[in-house]
Amino acid sequence: MTTTVETRLDFTKLGSRIGAEIRGLDLSQDLSYETVAQIREALNQHKALVFREANIRTDEDQVRFASRFGPLTKAHPTVASVDGAENVLPVDSEDGSANTWHTDVTFVLNPPQASTLRSVTLPAYGGETLIASSAGAYQDLPVELRNFADTLWAIHTNDYDYSVPKNLEHEGAEERRRVFTRVKYQTAHPVVRVHPLTGERGLFIGGFAQRLRIVGLSNTESKDILRLLQAYITRPENVVRVNWEPNQLVLFDNRITQHYAPSNYDNQPRKLNRVTVAGDVPVGVDGTKSQAIEGDSSHYSEIVSVGAGV
Repeated sequence: MTTTVETRLDFTKLGSRIGAEIRGLDLSQDLSYETVAQIREALNQHKALVFREANIRTDEDQVRFASRFGPLTKAHPTVASVDGAENVLPVDSEDGSANTWHTDVTFVLNPPQASTLRSVTLPAYGGETLIASSAGAYQDLPVELRNFADTLWAIHTNDYDYSVPKNLEHEGAEERRRVFTRVKYQTAHPVVRVHPLTGERGLFIGGFAQRLRIVGLSNTESKDILRLLQAYITRPENVVRVNWEPNQLVLFDNRITQHYAPSNYDNQPRKLNRVTVAGDVPVGVDGTKSQAIEGDSSHYSEIVSVGAGV
C-alpha cells in the first residue's frame, strides 16, 4: 500500500545565494501535493536542493519523483538512455567528465526546466558537483553591463562534445562525439532569461553557447563578452559545492543555474543517473521567445505551459 508523506519541510541553507539540503525525507513514497509544493517553493528560492538519505535507490523511484514536477523529457536528444528506462541518462565517468560549466541541453528550443541527479557509484574521494546561480551573477553585473546583456542573444549548439576535452579524451571519445552530434541543433536564446515562476533574471549562457557566437557580433567579440559574463556566474559567492553520498538525490533549477563536475577522482568509477523535467521556451527581457535554427527536438521533449504550474 502506498504511503502519503505529510510533513513540513525544513531545508538548511548551504550558502546565501544558492543551495539548501534536507536529510531523511523519503522520496520513494507518494509525496503529497503539499510536500511537492513546498519542494517547488524551496527550489524557486534556493535554485539547488540536496536530498540526503533520500531512500531513492532505483530508476523507477527517481522517475516517479521527477514526474511530480511536470512531464519528463527523454534521456537526451542524441545519447542513449539506461537500458529499459527511456527517461534516464547515465552520467558515467567511463564516457568522460562534464568538467565544463553548462546548463543541460540548452541547444534545443525548450531546455529542461529542472534536472535530478541520483548517486549510483561514487569514488572514494572527489567527484563533487558544483552548481552556480546565474541569478546571482546577473545581480552582480554593473548596471551598464546588465543593461547591455539584456539586449543580447546567443546561439547554442551541440556541435561539439563539452564533456571530453581534447587533452583528456577517454578511449572511444571520437565515437561518443559522433553520437552526441549525430543530429545537429542550433537555437538562439536570450543571454538574459526571465524565470517564468519567480520573474528573476539570470544569465542563460554556458558551454553550449561558447561554440558559436552572440547574434550580430564576430566570433572574437562574442568570445570576449561570453567570457566576461561567464566569470560572474562562477564567482565563489554564486557557487555551491555538493559532496555526494550514497542514497542521495540533487534537484536543481535548469532555468537559472549552471553546473560543473570536477575531474578530481583519478580513474575511479563515478556514475550518476539523470532524469530531467520538460521545460518551456525561454523568454528574454523584452518578452521575445527563443527560436530554433536547426534541428527538431520534439521527439525529446514536449513544450510545457507555464500556466500549468511548471
